[in-house]
Amino acid sequence: MKYGLPTFVLVLFVALLQWSVGTLPAAQLDVLDIPGVTLRGNPLGDPPARHVALFKPDGLKDDQPATLVIYLPGWGGSSEGPIAEGRTSWFGGVVDHLAARIPVRIAVVDGRSRYGGSQFLNSTATGRYADYVAEEILPTLVAKYAGAKAGPNPIIAGHSSGGYGALLLAIHRHDTFPAVVALSPDSDFATTHKPFTEEPGVRAVTPADLEAAMAPPGSFRLPSDGIARLLLGLSANYTPTAGKPGRFDWLYDKNGEWRPEVWQRWLDQDPYVIVRDNPDAFAPTQRVYLNGAAHDEYGANIGAGKIYAILKTRSSPSMFYESPGGHGENLPDRLVRGLTWVFETKP
Repeated sequence: MKYGLPTFVLVLFVALLQWSVGTLPAAQLDVLDIPGVTLRGNPLGDPPARHVALFKPDGLKDDQPATLVIYLPGWGGSSEGPIAEGRTSWFGGVVDHLAARIPVRIAVVDGRSRYGGSQFLNSTATGRYADYVAEEILPTLVAKYAGAKAGPNPIIAGHSSGGYGALLLAIHRHDTFPAVVALSPDSDFATTHKPFTEEPGVRAVTPADLEAAMAPPGSFRLPSDGIARLLLGLSANYTPTAGKPGRFDWLYDKNGEWRPEVWQRWLDQDPYVIVRDNPDAFAPTQRVYLNGAAHDEYGANIGAGKIYAILKTRSSPSMFYESPGGHGENLPDRLVRGLTWVFETKP
């Protein structure tokens, strides 16, 4: 596999040099109304209609070519923040810095749920968020920017929970997403998630708390403990109760005893486990870029590195880069680096 490293390094150097100048982004912002057909009737009563924030190079017409990047934010993030920021959003800066050589449209998605996030999975406890991205948002963007294809198209990208969702979408939809850029993705749950399950606030969740969290819209109540709320949300995404929409299986029984069979269902959704146990997790032509922060507070760099260690023995072109800083730091530079690698790498 030829990665064109000299060109890659040169393009990256120019992009990062431009980034350091810190000029106000000139990128244009389109705000698209997505009706959320795939999210209608979701069991939590969360709003189906959402916005997509689409950042594109200044002056780029809808019928001009530019690769589409669908970006999935981390837990609790959405398109609304970038929409409010407008031209000052860092997504606009990324578009500007790539525009001369790699024109891209970056679409930022809203995948929030009652619990904070959806992990961009289909779950009977939350809704069809994987279908929402792949079967509603993507066709809407393709229709609006008809004929505007270039390079590996579309690229699915994301950070943290969004990086997790990007990996799972690429794993389960080979023909839809030819490339993935995952920044600090949730993975290797034994490292990133298991410590949270042992926190006092999580151990203190009672059956009454679970019932309150899963109550109908307008009457539900979530714990005040932030880690407990996070674990409830992850459980809703990873371990929905079969045949009972809106409900999920908790990691502890009514007596506070650990349920290994439920934890195993979490592991079944772990990208590291999926890749480790499935030689065909990615197609040979899919490009997989993994990034982890060297000082990640949650250890997400560990799982990303483990996935890369497996993929580099397989046929899918892959790369792992451990960037400086913490879990949520330096995201613009990290996305620039990932997208540049994708463009400079041949399947």
